[in-house]
Amino acid sequence: MIKIEDYREVAPRGAVDLILRLAHRVQGRRFVHVSSTRYGVATAELPGAIVPIMNDLGIDTAWEVISGDAAFFATTKALTAALEGEDRVLTESMLQDYLEMNRRSARTLALEGDLIVIHDPAPASLVEGRGATGRWVWRCHLDLSAPQRRTWGFFGRFLSRYDAAVFSHPLFAPRLSVPQFIVHPSIDPLSPRNRDLSRQEIRTLREGLGVGDDKRFLLQVGELDRRNDPVGAIAVYRLVKRHHDVRLVLAGVGAADGPDGAMVLDEVRTAAAHDGDIIVLELPPEAHAQINALQRAAAVVLHRATRDRFGLEAAEAMWKGTPVIGRGGGGLAVQIIPEVTGYTVDSVEGAAFRVRQLLTNPELLARMGGAGREHVRRSFLLTRHLADYLALMIHLTGRRP
Repeated sequence: MIKIEDYREVAPRGAVDLILRLAHRVQGRRFVHVSSTRYGVATAELPGAIVPIMNDLGIDTAWEVISGDAAFFATTKALTAALEGEDRVLTESMLQDYLEMNRRSARTLALEGDLIVIHDPAPASLVEGRGATGRWVWRCHLDLSAPQRRTWGFFGRFLSRYDAAVFSHPLFAPRLSVPQFIVHPSIDPLSPRNRDLSRQEIRTLREGLGVGDDKRFLLQVGELDRRNDPVGAIAVYRLVKRHHDVRLVLAGVGAADGPDGAMVLDEVRTAAAHDGDIIVLELPPEAHAQINALQRAAAVVLHRATRDRFGLEAAEAMWKGTPVIGRGGGGLAVQIIPEVTGYTVDSVEGAAFRVRQLLTNPELLARMGGAGREHVRRSFLLTRHLADYLALMIHLTGRRP
């Protein structure tokens, strides 16, 4: 089991000692995370890494997962999309079933603690049955800047029952009646997705994916849907290809979300069928080692998402010393320091120009890669995230006697 001391070699100097001091102030208290799944999404990755460390620090920490049938999770998926501004239909029957299923979960889960953190919309209505003790926090990993009005009318009433809400970015947060805090997401540098790999490991994983080492390649990681704009990534590649003999690897992780997912996938396959240097990979959510190897081997990582929850794929790539060229705004505006760790550009032509600039300047490519890794070390590692949660616990539950 990984312990906090294991992070001394990768975290900024003093980070582990700060965590030990903060943890001392809340030892003996109980911290409960609640999510809708343990697998496959960013919401599930953080508790999986933090819970064992917090227990080792002397904080009684648990991770509860709600239950539900296929109809329930179809409703929560539509609810999430509507809260992010998409046009989804949620009937009164669907919403009542959502409430009833969470009431059943509340009767079976251990939800007593000093601090209970509920992750995202699926389990949010659990707050209906909160007890008289403990502080409840809603941790939102979404962009709620423009929710569907009717859906917000239903959902927003639950948030007033919480003691606080935590968002990933100030621009993602709606106006609420409870205190709000900003905690940027983070990556775990010791996880299979981000741990150091040897050259042989990278070569073996690349070969297993059919990505040869005879050419440099551009990489985009994310679901192959309209939001991530893989067709735009292909357009960037085609402009770069006129000047540099490169490949494009589109690593689609997980199922494409949204009604147009199949259409986008067909467009991508059609484009790739006529160009042997476009490699489309449909990977399962647990393909962490493969993504790790691709991010380390890529010359440049593209991030063409048109609307982004936070986009930790950028921090992941920069941690591996690979510059990122992405669209401006949202989480990327925090992660990418323009002309230092990468570039933020909206147009296809601008992105292609920046890729060419990096490919023709190896010194700039290396310098940006190194700066990106240090930026992530300071701001986006799990150690910083853990310190934020401990500070939040101290703030909301009071000082240690």
